[in-house]
Formats: sequence, C-alpha cells, structure tokens
Amino acid sequence: MCRIERSERKSGEIGKRREREKGMGMVNGMVKGVEKVKSISRSKMKMWMIRATTSVLLWTCVVQLTTIGEMWGPRVLKGWPSCFSHESAAVLEEKVLAVPARVLPPKRAYKNNGYLMVSCNGGLNQMRAAICDMVAIARYLNVTLIVPELDKTSFWADPSEFQDIFDVEHFITSLRDEVRILKELPPRLKRRMELGMTYTMAPVSWSDISYYHNQILPLIQKYKVLHLNRTDARLANNHQPLEIQKLRCRVNFSALRFTSQIEELGKRVINLLRQNGPFLVLHLRYEMDMLAFSGCSQGCNNEEVEELTRMRYAYPWWKEKIINSDLKRKDGLCPLTPGETTLTLRALDIDPNMQIYIAAGEIYGGERRMASLAAAYPKLVRKETLLESSDLRFFQNHSSQMAALDYLVSLESDIFVPTYDGNMAKVVEGHRRFLGFKKTILLDRRLLVDLIDRFNNGSLSWDEFSSAVKESHANRMGNPVNRLVIPDRPKEEDYFYSNPEECLQPSENPWDPSS
Repeated sequence: MCRIERSERKSGEIGKRREREKGMGMVNGMVKGVEKVKSISRSKMKMWMIRATTSVLLWTCVVQLTTIGEMWGPRVLKGWPSCFSHESAAVLEEKVLAVPARVLPPKRAYKNNGYLMVSCNGGLNQMRAAICDMVAIARYLNVTLIVPELDKTSFWADPSEFQDIFDVEHFITSLRDEVRILKELPPRLKRRMELGMTYTMAPVSWSDISYYHNQILPLIQKYKVLHLNRTDARLANNHQPLEIQKLRCRVNFSALRFTSQIEELGKRVINLLRQNGPFLVLHLRYEMDMLAFSGCSQGCNNEEVEELTRMRYAYPWWKEKIINSDLKRKDGLCPLTPGETTLTLRALDIDPNMQIYIAAGEIYGGERRMASLAAAYPKLVRKETLLESSDLRFFQNHSSQMAALDYLVSLESDIFVPTYDGNMAKVVEGHRRFLGFKKTILLDRRLLVDLIDRFNNGSLSWDEFSSAVKESHANRMGNPVNRLVIPDRPKEEDYFYSNPEECLQPSENPWDPSS
C-alpha cells in the first residue's frame, strides 16, 4: 500500500512538473512573439525614416539645382551632355517663344437667374446659328447656359455630341466675360431633370429679345431650369440691341471653333487644292433629302419622283406634302440641277480649267446626273477623292462632321457658289463677308430658270443668254449691301447670318465685278 501511494504521489508530481513546463513554454512563446512584432515595427519605422529623409534630401537638391539654374542658366548647363544639339535646342526655344500665352478674358460677375438648357434641331449650320442665338439670349437674361445638345433624330441621324464637332473648352472659356457656360447641370438640378422635373417648351419663332425677357425669364426664375427643345430661327433678324447682334457674331466667328481633328483635316484639303491653283466651291444641293423636302423634281424620271414623294411622306415633321414642282421652280424655290448649274457657270465665264470642289453629300442620280458638269469642268473634286478613305473613317456616318469639313473649305475658296439658299449657303455667305467680302456668287434662281428655259427652247442664243446671266449677277457677288428688312415677314427678309452688317468693316476695295 505504501509503495502504491508513493508511486501515485510521484506520478502526480511528474504531471504537475510537465504542466508547469508546458505553461512556461507558452509564456516564452508569447514573449518571443511580442519581441518579434516589436522587431518588425522597429524595422518598418526605420524604413519609413530612411524614405522620408531621402525624399527631403532629394527635394532639397532639386530646389538648390533650380536656384542655381536660374542664377547661372546656360553657363552651367552648356557643357552638359544632351539628347538635343545646340541647333535643335535653339529651334525648340524659338518655337516655344513663338507660341503666345493664351490670355483668358476675365469672368463676368452677375447674379445668376437660373439655368438654360437647349436642344438644337436641324443640320450643322442651322444648329450653328441657333447656338449663337442661345448664347446671346443667355447673356441678356443673366442665366447660366448648359453646353447645347445637338440634334440626333433628324434625317441625317448624326450621333455627334457638341464636343465631337466644336472645341468645347474654347467655347466655354472664350465667352466667360459674357456668360457662364457649364458642360452639365449641377448635381442637385441634374437629378431633378432626370426625374422629369424640368419645364420644357419651344420658344416662338423670330421673337424679339424682349419676348425672352418678358416671357422666358420668369419661367427660368420659377423653375430654376428651363429647357428649350427647338432653337431654329427663334431670334429676330433685325431691330435687336447692337450688343446682341455683335455677340451673335462673336460666337459665330470666334467662339465656335471646330475640333483640332476637323481643323487639321480641313487645312490638308485646302492645301491639296491650293497646290493646283485657285478653286471654286460649288455647294450643289441636289441631294435626295433636299429634293424630297422641297418637292423639287426637275430632271427626275417618274420612278425617281415616286421615290422622293414616298420619302417626303415618311417624315411627319416635313409639313408640306402636296407640292407642284414646276410652279416652285419658276418661283426660284428649287435648287438648280447639275445641268442648270453647268449652263450658269459657263455663262458666267468660269474657266473650264478651274478646280471645282463639290461641297455636298451624295448627288441624287450619281454620275449619270453629273455627266454634263463633269464634261464642262473636268477638274471636279470632292473630299472623298482628295483624301484617303482612312482619313475619313472617323467621319463616316457623321454628316455634321463631314459638313464641317466642307464649311472650312468653302470659307477659303476663291469663289463660292451655292445652288440653293439653305442654311449652309447663308451662313458661309455671311462668314465670307466677315472675312473681307470674299467673292460669293449669289444666284438669282428665279431669273436663271427662265433664261435657261428660253435658251433651251431656242428663244435665246448662247451670247444673249450668257450676256443676260452676267448682267443680272454683276451686283450679286457678295459685295457690301444693306440687309433687306421686311416687317412682319421675317422668312422673306435677309437672314441675319447671311449678312451680319452690324459686325462688318466697310471694305475699302470691294470686289469689282468687272475684274
């Protein structure tokens, strides 16, 4: 019994000793773990201190070197190795100095009466004029203008945004001394718009600026945001304050600059044309949409007339459906056909060797309809024939961007001849007046179709026909004239953008028709 008790006591003591040893081991492990963590923390702290010290030293060196460079300049750096030669460095320095620093106009301080959103409608030049009007209206009402939305639902279905066609940064900053322009509404108001809590309307066409002050401004103040969903011809041509007219011009001729991609490609087309001498731009508006819209079918066969009629009925916003093409043509309300245009250019003694750039989309009837013009003027070109297809791949299916290229070339041409007085013809005419009354032949279509019919039926000889055409157009060359004003009939008077006389400097040597 004693042995058994001693044995049990001994084994118990051994178990307790093992437990104490096990406990001591755990404690030692914890202590070592803590020491390890402390060691890691100290290492990280040392690394952080080294990095911070290195950064401070590097910045100190940079500051010191900058100071030395400013004090000693080229004398210290002259002998340093460089990837530029002294000559290339000098050329680079000259180029840098030649670029003038852009000076932004000071921001105009005014109490903001609200926000104006606009959705433009129509083609490029209809929208261009509308943007000019909307800027002037926003300035007059002391509101903030949101960068205009371009039309994507018209016949052309161009998906281009404002910034795809115009230099949006230049547009905003160049006008900051007149009106505040934002790319989008502030977040709070933007959420309201997304919830459909914005008041939308179409302003009355050809309205005086007082209409906007008396009718539109109270709505902006009430709703904070007003959305104008139609902008074509919404500001009257005449009897507006001089400041309004001049601002319309400033937007058109300065603030609305095309993107660098469009500008550079336009310059390349112009240079290609200039290499081969002077050139005439023919805005030949004999395109399917124009013929369908206007109801003009001169020169078309029965099948083509039916196709144009179907197209006219397919677009509900083209209000006029039943149209007498012959009567409209005799009133001078139809674009000239390529054949009629050929006779007119020949009668005006346009040199057969002159380059003729066709500023238009696809001509209805294609090469068959262009045959007489190509035979009389073999140097017919288009942007598609001057440029590689790769140059225009980003412009395909973007009619407004294509029209922007034609616009630039039209401005620079020696002669500009529109065959119809659409929006492009009018806006380019006015811009060429602003550039110094550049030669723009404004065709009297009503007279021309009568003369052409008389020549074709033998009533006039070629000499009689040519003499009559030249005589009737002697004073229709884009020279200075007063804008025609017809009270209460704004559609029939001269368009402001075709002759913005308030913004034009009198020409000392206007173009002489006899030259």
